[in-house]
Amino acid sequence: MSVDTGVLAVRRSRAEIERLVVLYRSSGMRRSEFCRSHEMAVSTLARHLKKQRSKQMQTDGNIIERSRLVAVELAAAVPVVRTAELSPTLIVLLANKRRVEVGRGFDQETLAELLTVLEKL
Repeated sequence: MSVDTGVLAVRRSRAEIERLVVLYRSSGMRRSEFCRSHEMAVSTLARHLKKQRSKQMQTDGNIIERSRLVAVELAAAVPVVRTAELSPTLIVLLANKRRVEVGRGFDQETLAELLTVLEKL
């Protein structure tokens, strides 16, 4: 006993498949829309699009491998800073285990304001 689903499988020629893939790419339609209008399974179209894409990548000398990575060029090397240059000139340890580090050239007025705020906490 066979079950009749009402779906007729259509065997298309290579030329017909290539025509449909080209037609799909120029149609601007979503895959599901296009497949419905051409009585084609979405998976069939996807398979043939993938085959055509891999064939193009093999024949095209400029395309080596499909990648989403983009080549970048560095403008200049970042200068290396010694840790001695980064070490703070003044370290204040507060009773509540907070630590304030001040480097060379830090504004004294700003430090005074910071200490005033911290003392209120």
